[in-house]
Amino acid sequence: MPPPPPPLLLLAVLAAAAAGPGCEPARDPAATCVDLQLVTCSDAAYNQTTFPTLLEHRTRAAVEASSEYILLSVLHHLLEGQCNPDLRLLGCAVLAPRCAGGRVRRPCRHVCEGLREACQPAFDAIDMAWPYFLDCSRYFARQEEGCYDPLAELRGGLDVEEAPPSGLPPTFIRFSHHSYAQMVRVLKRTAARCAHIAKTYSIGRSFEGRELLVIEFSGRPGQHELMEPEVKLIGNIHGNEVAGREILIYLAQYLCSEYLLGDPRIQRLLNTTRLHLLPSMNPDGYEVAAAEGAGYNGWTSGRQNAQNLDLNRNFPDLTSEYYRLASSRGARGDHLAIPQHYWWGKVAPETKAIMKWMRTTPFVLSASLHGGDLVVSYPFDFSKHPQEEKMFSPTPDEKMFKLLARAYADVHPMMMDRSENRCGGNFLKRGSVINGADWYSFTGGMSDFNYLHSNCFEITVELGCVKFPPEEALYTIWQHNKEPLLSFVEMVHRGIKGVVMDKFGKPVKNARIVVKGIRHDITTAPDGDYWRLLPPGSHIVIAQAPGYSKVIKKVTIPARLKRAGRVDFILQPLGTGPKTFLLGPRRSGPGLRDPPGGAGPHREPEEPGQEPLGARRQPTASGSKPWWWSYFTSLSQHKPRWLLKY
Repeated sequence: MPPPPPPLLLLAVLAAAAAGPGCEPARDPAATCVDLQLVTCSDAAYNQTTFPTLLEHRTRAAVEASSEYILLSVLHHLLEGQCNPDLRLLGCAVLAPRCAGGRVRRPCRHVCEGLREACQPAFDAIDMAWPYFLDCSRYFARQEEGCYDPLAELRGGLDVEEAPPSGLPPTFIRFSHHSYAQMVRVLKRTAARCAHIAKTYSIGRSFEGRELLVIEFSGRPGQHELMEPEVKLIGNIHGNEVAGREILIYLAQYLCSEYLLGDPRIQRLLNTTRLHLLPSMNPDGYEVAAAEGAGYNGWTSGRQNAQNLDLNRNFPDLTSEYYRLASSRGARGDHLAIPQHYWWGKVAPETKAIMKWMRTTPFVLSASLHGGDLVVSYPFDFSKHPQEEKMFSPTPDEKMFKLLARAYADVHPMMMDRSENRCGGNFLKRGSVINGADWYSFTGGMSDFNYLHSNCFEITVELGCVKFPPEEALYTIWQHNKEPLLSFVEMVHRGIKGVVMDKFGKPVKNARIVVKGIRHDITTAPDGDYWRLLPPGSHIVIAQAPGYSKVIKKVTIPARLKRAGRVDFILQPLGTGPKTFLLGPRRSGPGLRDPPGGAGPHREPEEPGQEPLGARRQPTASGSKPWWWSYFTSLSQHKPRWLLKY
């Protein structure tokens, strides 16, 4: 048990106990309001506070010297940007309570509870206890008690509607660069116009606290529908490569308008596909690039996120593990686990957000939009011989990846331009399509990770040689890429799809779909549905799951078929007696198992945003404190033992 808290903290605890369960700490009904002058709380939604505070700090100096305040000032870095600035603003609402009209207003309990549920894993990952002053039942009030939301202004850009420019029709698209606030408003306004088919949601925050905002289009936005494939398009992974960011903003408006106007192609696409658009994966880097402006931006200014990390080098290197396993007969080369040592390095919150997004959504197809050249590349991006900077390194799905890349490049007017002097002219003989490692090799890329960790096939599209094009070029870039984007998304309906169920009609989750001759399996979603992208031709397809007999079917995909063929599987349970559980497609050799703590078809994958248990979680045998402990003890006379879990 930790020793008793410092005297000031004890007073707060006793006050709370005297007030009764679930009540606020006792305090005078009236308060003297003073200006809020705490630097860490300077962006709070109010400008006046009072003393003593809810924690019985009687002066500004006492607050600034407290370990609670020090924690708020460094939490951003301790959690590597996760839950920022939400937690800081929530803590400020307790350390410097809002004062208005001579009375203290307490923050809402439901806001605290929601944030704790979302952020507890981040504290667990660094072996830190949830701060006592963020106890939702002690320092927070219920809505009927007249509480306020300290995060309301933070979400204001996401919640407030903005009317379109005066005199312009709602279908108007402004072909200009969009600041972060403008991007958010356009996406929210678009979702409001097409509320029956569109919805915005956040997958997390950047290191500096900006929402990673997604707009999705679907017949039933907000939910996965049986047999409906999921597609994601991601822009601005490098903050200074902005064309992808803009054309996804334009695409969202275009899809909404054309659906309402009755365009049969757009209506068919959105009624049969769940499409997710993330215009900016790196909004912090964009701000750096935008400050220099189009035409002045350097080749690398704003490329990285606010931690100076290249997000397209920040994903787990599963390709090296794949090459290692490739020489072992019977070894699986798909759904590879994230190695434990990956979490020991610096992982950006933007990267964690993408990995969590992939875990919760059964994506089938994806494209990452870049700038700096004019070409479509596909995995693998890392050479099978690490010393080779350029070496053709195909995946088992080489044919399908080339079809996906061709679907984009073949309808892009500039990629098909026969001039070798144009942007991307050096790729002309390849048809503006190239294997990533055959162009240049690198590790930690998002596309390789998608393919080796999930069911998703991702390509990379380089949209042009100018990373931050001038505003007058944006309309032309949109016109060149509108048809390629639609053509690519429609490719998700190639191959086969179906449902795997048992003899009682119950869906079989995480069943494996094996295609003979392609050493890469995909797995079924929780509802038992699956999608297997395949090139035209005849294929032997096998469905198998632990405890069931495998089922084999031969399917033929015509060359001109533009919608996925339906192939369902009904699995029969194995007979009584000793059972042989297949841990993967047995090609030869002994049975396989997932690496410790990894994702696989027979266990839940680990939470991407956490370090695996054992990385830094448990104290050492000598009882040493967590790595962050010495920082607090060196800055504050009060040792915050309430942050220790053991």
